Formats: sequence, structure tokens, C-alpha cells
Amino acid sequence: MAKHEEVANGVIFPVGEKNEAFAKYFIGQSYLKMLVADPEINVGVGNVTFEPGCRNNWHIHRSGYQLLLVTGGEGWYQEEGQAAQLLKAGDVIVTRDGVKHWHGATKDSWFEHIAITAGTPEWLEPVSDGHYNEL
Repeated sequence: MAKHEEVANGVIFPVGEKNEAFAKYFIGQSYLKMLVADPEINVGVGNVTFEPGCRNNWHIHRSGYQLLLVTGGEGWYQEEGQAAQLLKAGDVIVTRDGVKHWHGATKDSWFEHIAITAGTPEWLEPVSDGHYNEL
């Protein structure tokens, strides 16, 4: 049984549907529940849930930023050229404009965060299995 499986039940915010719209930018299964999608404020807020082993591709936020508020489970965050950071509930990540990074669940735990995002994401290459398995 995976660690933090209760995250799949949406304890704080609803888990949402399978993240089909962005599936090509993820390895593994993620779920997305948009909490704020108002074009007048130009900031999206979504609850993103990752099954164990799921992670998104390397990406950059252009003309904006991303804030991650970790609400459950255990996951990874890594900026290019830096060591990966283990994340747990209560952690906060600030990703500035133009910083190449990725985030996702650990191999054996569900992971959930609120993503507050402005600007346009530029999706890049997947995080290789070799790189991920070294963590």
C-alpha cells in the first residue's frame, strides 16, 4: 500500500478528475481540480494530486511564477542545477519567472499541492526514469 493514500480522498480540497488535458506533460497519473479559473485575474489556482511515482516534465513559467502549497503526502521539487527537495504537508515553494524545474510524488507516496500560477508554462523534456530513481 502506498504511503499517504488518504490524499487520494481529497481531505482538504477535492481531488478532481484525471488530468487528461496535461497528461502528455506528466509521467504517471495526476488529477486536477481547478479552484480558481477567472480570466479577469490572470492567476490560476488548482489542486494537483499525484499518484505514487507521478511527476511532471521539466518546465518554465514565462512572464509569471508558480507558488506550490503542499497539502498532503510526500513529493519532490527540483530546480535545474540544484539538488531535489523532499516536500511534505506545510511546505511552500516559490518558483520565479524563467526557472526550469519539475515536481511530483515520491515513488511510494501520494502527493498533493495547491498550484497558484501566473504566466504561461513552457513544457520541456520528461524527468528521466534514471534521474528520478536516483532520488
